[in-house]
Amino acid sequence: MKQLTQNAIKKAVGENASNLVEDGMLVGLGTGSTIFFFIESLIQRCRAGLKITAIATSLRSMEQAKKGGIPLYDMDRVSQIDLTVDGADEIDIQNRMVKGGGGALAREKILASSSKKMVVIVDESKVVPVLGKFGVPIEIMPFCYLTTLAKIRKEGFDGKMRYTPEGHLYSTDNGNYIFDINTPLEFPDPESAHNKLSILPGVVETGFFFNLPVQLLIGHKDGSIETRC
Repeated sequence: MKQLTQNAIKKAVGENASNLVEDGMLVGLGTGSTIFFFIESLIQRCRAGLKITAIATSLRSMEQAKKGGIPLYDMDRVSQIDLTVDGADEIDIQNRMVKGGGGALAREKILASSSKKMVVIVDESKVVPVLGKFGVPIEIMPFCYLTTLAKIRKEGFDGKMRYTPEGHLYSTDNGNYIFDINTPLEFPDPESAHNKLSILPGVVETGFFFNLPVQLLIGHKDGSIETRC
């Protein structure tokens, strides 16, 4: 049997997720390579008559949706979202996730926690037994960020600052920095790690996502799409 490429898997699962969007919904648009295909499919559905409004977690997703003609909702008026569709860098059997590879973790968490339902779309490589091998992004304030790093390292976490291809410190859409934790390599108790990091002054948000109303769509190389709640 012919095996799909990773991009073909992402396209298939993105199109599948777009079929879950219904007329009248306020839809949260995530960020990432798989979400790109979801938004493209949603654009085609809107051109065919689907009536929705959307709010995006990143400027990149917002520009893609806007260019495709998807009506965007005023972010300052949002209190609840009908459905958010997003990807994940890793997800375990309990639907605990690591997100933030695209740098939009704080906004993604706000939308996810404000949604009646969240659909997470991934290829099979993102499903893991234990979180951590991808690394865990931490969004931190630029103000005195070296003191924040010292606090993070004192708690037993290490890693490196994220940089742009041009060699500048990466800045999120919120104007913050990203510190990518790569030590320890695994987090069997991610809730504990999240709690330790969250209380540190200067830490805006962690890339750990828990306790969300998740429906998971997993794309496989054989072309099948697995659904898990």
